Amino acid sequence: MWPEQHNTQELLDSAQAGSDRAVNELLEKHRDALRNMVRLRLDRQIARRVDASDVVQDVMLEAASRLRDYLQDPRIPFHLWLRQLAKDRMIDLHRRHHAQRRSVDREQPLALTGLPDRSSLDLAAQLADGELTPAAATIRKELEQRFLDAIDQLDENDREIVIMRHVEHLSNSEVATALELSPAAAGMRHFRALQRLRTLLAEPPSQSG
Repeated sequence: MWPEQHNTQELLDSAQAGSDRAVNELLEKHRDALRNMVRLRLDRQIARRVDASDVVQDVMLEAASRLRDYLQDPRIPFHLWLRQLAKDRMIDLHRRHHAQRRSVDREQPLALTGLPDRSSLDLAAQLADGELTPAAATIRKELEQRFLDAIDQLDENDREIVIMRHVEHLSNSEVATALELSPAAAGMRHFRALQRLRTLLAEPPSQSG
């Protein structure tokens, strides 16, 4: 989901040398990944009034104005820095749109406004012990929905780490940095989240009516 860091570093070096073109290219190459990250976490009520692209544009403007400060002290990878700016922007949005105080100091859960990509579906199939077969489109659709429902039942910590690892495709070390955990703690949280997700997917689908 996020651009390769080798090319990003080359652009960062050029930006630090004063290239405006490198700054523009650097931000543009991260736009789609940032939009997906925001879209997954916007509260449904807010998403009806605020488009993810507008949030991303605000983040891009802020990143451009603060890039020099980042380049002077790049403590975390650039995409994680952008991600943090977006997270802070969404926290502000939730504070403005909700009168009562909620868990806005943590990352928002999956809004379920978009379907998971192929890698997430592959994870769903693995967790469901191969239930999904390539030829069974109806089963694929059913499992896809079960996967989303199962993620929605996870607690916030478990849900967030599954999204980060299997939708955003962040590495364990990147997750550890973003969540301010040790790599070992991040790996254990991910392992336990997958165990819980496997348990939920193994449960018989609820019968309505």
